[in-house]
Amino acid sequence: MQISLAPMEGVVDHLMRDMLTQIGGYDLCVTEFVRVVDQLLPAKVFYRLCPELKQQGLTRAGTPVRVQLLGQDPVSLAENAVRAVSLGSHGIDLNFGCPAKTVNKSKGGAVLLKQTQGLYDIVSEVRRAVDKKHKVTAKMRLGFEDKALAIDNAMALEAAGADLITVHARTKVEGYKPPAYWDWIARIREHVRIPVVANGEIWSAEDALACQQQSHCQDIMLGRGALALPNLAQVIRGASPMSWEQVKQLLADYSGYEIYGDKGRYYPNRIKQWLGYLKRQYTQADALFEQIRTLKTAQQILPHLIGETGFKP
Repeated sequence: MQISLAPMEGVVDHLMRDMLTQIGGYDLCVTEFVRVVDQLLPAKVFYRLCPELKQQGLTRAGTPVRVQLLGQDPVSLAENAVRAVSLGSHGIDLNFGCPAKTVNKSKGGAVLLKQTQGLYDIVSEVRRAVDKKHKVTAKMRLGFEDKALAIDNAMALEAAGADLITVHARTKVEGYKPPAYWDWIARIREHVRIPVVANGEIWSAEDALACQQQSHCQDIMLGRGALALPNLAQVIRGASPMSWEQVKQLLADYSGYEIYGDKGRYYPNRIKQWLGYLKRQYTQADALFEQIRTLKTAQQILPHLIGETGFKP
């Protein structure tokens, strides 16, 4: 079983990847998407979203990181894919799943699932450009408004040369509302020979097992579940869930990352967002969220996490 950490825009950044992979259990991370329009992006763009490129494309725990690209122009995507692997990315992932309205309006992400030929053109161009020693993978949903093209789209990705497909088992319209239709992944698997990774609505070891059974996939990708239970990858492999005290220490550690890193101004919103996920697994997270809900600075928030006062970043 291979377990990957999902790309989640504005949530799973390099700081979160570093923390979660140090906890362990992950075989691969995929970055937040790099948006490609019609030009070759400078190296600094890739380094900003994937600082691990300066460490041979690895997190501090040694977990490989794969850059994800989002766009609609095959040639520009191919050029940027070549740049990403030249900088150290462990392969290239192509985003055909983002449900964000702003992304879809600019003809990126899940809206591309409406045009099977477009998927084929993008993947084939990227595959031709990127050296065969680097994997080219794709992340898709089951469709945009419905699932009518799910199998055709997956077959097109394979025919275009994708080495692997990750399937989020919902359409764009279904968003993140449960359930995830894992049985549809099994249908896709009947029509493609390349590896398929199952993704969507995996919050526990029990969910992971059910997903594997219904999707007929051994390999899985974790997204929101990894934030709700920070050692979920290890729990799926047989470990016990982290205690609340351990999670609270993680929150304090993450605060150090955020405050002293380059995203300090986002810290209050980020920590509240994470608590929103943690509430699913830990009742204490709800109480902590209520304590800090109206607080606006790190100086105000951190004492609630570490039980101290007078913190000065």
